[in-house]
This record gives sequence, structure tokens and C-alpha cells, in this order.
Amino acid sequence: MDRISTSTTPQDRDEMSAPPAGDPADARRALPDQRAVTGMATATATAPAGATDPGRETAADRAGEPGTVRPDSAPAPDRRWHLWHLLPTPTGTPFTFGYALVLIATSLYAELGDPATVDSLLRASSTDVAHLTHTPVLALVGSALWVAGGLASPYALGFLVILTALERRIGGLRTAAVFVFGHVVASLATEIPVGVAVWAGHLPETSLHRLDFGISFGLMACVGALAGVLRITWLRWGLLGAVALVLLQDLIAYADPLTALGHPLALCLGLATWPVVRRWKAARAAPSYL
Repeated sequence: MDRISTSTTPQDRDEMSAPPAGDPADARRALPDQRAVTGMATATATAPAGATDPGRETAADRAGEPGTVRPDSAPAPDRRWHLWHLLPTPTGTPFTFGYALVLIATSLYAELGDPATVDSLLRASSTDVAHLTHTPVLALVGSALWVAGGLASPYALGFLVILTALERRIGGLRTAAVFVFGHVVASLATEIPVGVAVWAGHLPETSLHRLDFGISFGLMACVGALAGVLRITWLRWGLLGAVALVLLQDLIAYADPLTALGHPLALCLGLATWPVVRRWKAARAAPSYL
């Protein structure tokens, strides 16, 4: 028996691949939708590298992993609070850190230095009426270089904590501005009335020469300013309430009238800076720990 073989001509192949004759709608359904094909091609061309491969990991997938930083955005600031945020550091709070070193040096010298020399320096740094009249700049600057009571004074610890917290929020130069504002204005506001009273004959001339130095006026101003930039409401009013209670006790005791009146005044000066320090904090965009 002869082998039977079949062969197709080009015309036969065209007829076999052509859609069957009949309803034109059936023929259109048999062909792929041109718009669908075009859309798939566009999506494939615009998709990021690795998106079409479900097995490949992309940069977007790694964005949530720890230690991974997206190239088009800066790392978010660490807003967690740590214990070391209470103390000054050379890089984080350079103004408070450098000022603290100066106060430590002067306090140690006041304890260990020659008593006659120390007494002479303290009197030259006093912000009394006599020194404010003849050498105002020297008196105002010199008085802020000493801590009344030394390193064991509560003002020393308060200086470290309060100025560190304020500088972390508004910066070093602005913290220095608040401190100088409270120190200078409160010193002048308490001494000028003494000079007027002596001139009017209500006080003796010995009132023009008194020993008055320390960082307390500037510190009280920083306390008032810090309360305005604390995020936690109860911490803000708790700080102000505790400080106000201490100042009230000093007013009741009235052992040193100028200090007892100067501290509340300096605190109020710090409270008056709230609109300014809040703008400074917003412009600095520093992490708010508390």
C-alpha cells in the first residue's frame, strides 16, 4: 500500500489561520484587543525595575527595614527621650557645655584659691549700684561667672538641666540671648530703685555697695522660657508651679529683698518670651523629647 501524504500550499495555510467565516462579531472576539495590548506594553515600560518579577526585592520593599534610608529623603529625627538629654554635650549643647566649664572653674577657684583674692574678685563682679554706675559691662559680665553657693548650690544643677533643655529646643545663641536678657534686665530693675532710694534719702549710702553676684536671674528667665516650649502640658505647669512655690517661700522669708524680688521678675521676663521662643523652636525644627 502506498504511503498517503498530505501537503499544504500557502493559500491553504492562509485559509486555515483566518477566522472562520460567519458572524463578524465572532471574528472580532477571536482577535486580541489592541487597546489591551497597548496598555500592557505601557505598564511594563513604566514599571520600576524589579516590579514585574515577584521574586525580586525592590528598594520600596526595603524602605521599612531598620537601617535602610531612602535615597530621596533624609532620615527622620530621633524623638525618643534618653537620660543623657538632661546633660550638656560639646556637640549638642555647646553654649551650656562651655558655660558650665567656666562655672566649674570659677567655683573651684572660689573654694581653693586665696581668700583675699577671691573676695576682691567677687566685689569687683558685684552688680551693686556703685559698680553699675562706673563699670556696668564689667559688673554684669563678671557677676554671671560665679555661682552663689558654689557647685553644691541648687542653682548649679538647675543651670545644667534647664539650659540644656532650652538649648536643645531653640539653639545655643538664642538660649544665651534669653539668659542675658533676664540677667541684665532683672539686675538693673532691682538696683536702680536702690540708687533712687539712696538719692532720695530713704536708704543709707552703704546700700550702694553690696555683694550681689550669681547666675540666678538668668536661670529664672530660662526657666520661664523653657516652660513655653515644653510639649507636655503637665510638665510645663508642674515646672512653673514648683519654681513659683520656692520663690514664694523666699518672699515670705524676705531675707534678701533684692533677690526675693528679682527672681520672680526674672521668671516673668522668661514667660514674656514665649511668643519668640516658640517661633525659634518652630524654625529650628529640633526633636521635641518632652
